[in-house]
Amino acid sequence: MHMDGVPLTTTLRSERCETPVIQLARVRDARRLVDMLRRTRQVIDVNKGALARLFQSGAIYSRVGSRLARELLLAHQQLLKVADLLARLSESESERFDARSVCEEVQALLSRTAVLTARSDGVLARR
Repeated sequence: MHMDGVPLTTTLRSERCETPVIQLARVRDARRLVDMLRRTRQVIDVNKGALARLFQSGAIYSRVGSRLARELLLAHQQLLKVADLLARLSESESERFDARSVCEEVQALLSRTAVLTARSDGVLARR
């Protein structure tokens, strides 16, 4: 017994601080989203550069160049939508989602865009 007449075990329990529980899976998912958002923004910048080079070189006026520019513009639109979605997901804590599948889909889009950018570099190299 404690001096106040309160059992010692009760006093110790009530004086303990509540320890926050950190869910590591959520922390990993949040990191994945932030990393994917960063990589998506980098690819958007590379995509813009490829489009600018097509316009500056005049390759946009060839059949191959115009087709490539359309594909790059479509990829640019998709990347902007994905970046917006990733930003909203990383800010939202209430929604539950499968970060792994989201990241896999984003990675597939980033890979396709990298292929398009490489093709534009090839078109410009031939000029």
